[in-house]
Amino acid sequence: MATCGEPNSANTKTNPRGIPCATFVDDVVAVLGSPDKDVMPTLHGFQDAISKYKAMEMNITQRRKGLLQKIPDISKTLEMVQYLKKRKDDSEAIDTMFELNDTLYARASIEPVSRVHLWLGANVMLSYTLDEAIDLLTEKLQVARKNLQMTSEDLGFLRDQITTMEVNTARVHNWDVKRRRERKLSA
Repeated sequence: MATCGEPNSANTKTNPRGIPCATFVDDVVAVLGSPDKDVMPTLHGFQDAISKYKAMEMNITQRRKGLLQKIPDISKTLEMVQYLKKRKDDSEAIDTMFELNDTLYARASIEPVSRVHLWLGANVMLSYTLDEAIDLLTEKLQVARKNLQMTSEDLGFLRDQITTMEVNTARVHNWDVKRRRERKLSA
């Protein structure tokens, strides 16, 4: 179970990436402030918090999905650049098939090269030496793997916070049902 870190500037405990911690409701009366207070504002606050956590969870899930697609692409590109570097001093060309689209391939004969062109995104392509490309791709791969690990940790943390808030909601609701039943019996 992920734990919360130190309080931030708003005196709210958060995880290392700033996601606020849900506080477990141990004493319902202390949370309400008075045993006669209406529980509905508190329950609405809990539902709002759950909605916010679920929105964060959805956002991080999308980011994780993108990383899971990006990492194999970076790895494949890195392997290819390393292969080109290994074959740089060969005199014969490399015959290969390359992907133009999902189901469309073309034949190519690649002469030994000392530079490669890499897509950086946003319709930008740059030329790199083989060593520069390997360094860049290795760094991008490490960053992507680190981000994947952090998103996985954040998803686990968010699931814990959602569960805590759902338990809080149930505790306050059950306390209110018990309180109403006791008032009805005493009346």
